[in-house]
Amino acid sequence: MGQRKAVTKAMATRYARSSRAGKKTILDELCALTGWHRSHARKVLKQALVLREVQARPPRPPLYGEAVITALRFCWAVQGTPCGRLLAAALPDLVPRLRRHGELEIDESTAEALLRISSATIDRRLKADRAKLDPRGRSHTKPGTLLKDSIPMRTWAEWDDNRPGFVEIDLVGHEGGNNHGEFCFTLDITDIATGWTETRSVRNKAQKWVLAAIQDAVAAFPFPVLGVDSDNGSEFINWELFRWCEEQKLTFTRSRSGNKNDGAHVEQKNWHVVRQTVGYHRYDTPVELELLNRIWLLQSLLTNHFAPQQKLVSKERRGAKVIKKYDTPATPYQRVINDIGTVRKSTKAKLARQNTPLNPAALQRQVQALTAELLTVTTSKQGPKTKPATRALSNDSTKESTRAS
Repeated sequence: MGQRKAVTKAMATRYARSSRAGKKTILDELCALTGWHRSHARKVLKQALVLREVQARPPRPPLYGEAVITALRFCWAVQGTPCGRLLAAALPDLVPRLRRHGELEIDESTAEALLRISSATIDRRLKADRAKLDPRGRSHTKPGTLLKDSIPMRTWAEWDDNRPGFVEIDLVGHEGGNNHGEFCFTLDITDIATGWTETRSVRNKAQKWVLAAIQDAVAAFPFPVLGVDSDNGSEFINWELFRWCEEQKLTFTRSRSGNKNDGAHVEQKNWHVVRQTVGYHRYDTPVELELLNRIWLLQSLLTNHFAPQQKLVSKERRGAKVIKKYDTPATPYQRVINDIGTVRKSTKAKLARQNTPLNPAALQRQVQALTAELLTVTTSKQGPKTKPATRALSNDSTKESTRAS
């Protein structure tokens, strides 16, 4: 049918401009080609040049109503505003859990629709809400020159992704745009295999505070840490951390200078866990430091138990196009439970007992309350004192002021 229309449209202009004998020839050709009757072919040739008003097709009724989208926004907020693929992977566990705790009051049909919604639909329906997010960042890494020859370099592709225990570490500065004076830093430690993340804040990035935070965070992991990988900052490349790794028999490696992709796993957590939770304000008081660490204790439960993550399985370059394949999204808790050979059964049973009563909506409310308190403390502080502007006196004015005295 499409080919007949194309042929008819091509012959219509020639038919309109031809003589009686030419029209007869064109009709003969069209009838032989399409099998139409001459009267029908004549009618089709005349109608092919008539402009028709195209009626817009009415849009399809939405498959997911406002009740479903409202519940979806609530789940999205509880999860910490992830992308559609990760949220879709979290919904099968999240929706029944929230309904069991009385956080999500929806009927069975709405719950079934939530579990049926695709990741593409989630991204499309939450596009306006996501557009309000505005990422920005700042780096405070200063290279440490000591011990570089003693600490081998390792790229992101050289980790053993199948064995939990190899972690990446990094610091996030909370200077609020003013890097003068002392301000807090947040330490991120992320396991490569499972994505398990522990976060601690320190008063500054002095070596003793950073080492104490690393020791405390490592003790909180549900499996033994086997190796530590850092950037080239002096807060990590120092004798204290080097000796501690030797005492604990940990593999200590560093990334290549100026190549942030070597620490891609922890860099992603710097944004998703730290910046999305506490933002970009300046935190430099003991009260703010205490609030930060209280937030991280709760945020750790949300990140490790309820935030699905996906790992890169393969990457292939075809000309200018890069094709990446990822595994099925799963939470760090699920990856630890599914691990064979590294995590003990007693540890898995302890984690399962901890996971069962957790209410992600209640945890998210507590985090939001603490972040609101942190914002109140931060905005009510007195701004940094600045020295009054002084103007240098000329030699003549200096002499006059000396004589007057």
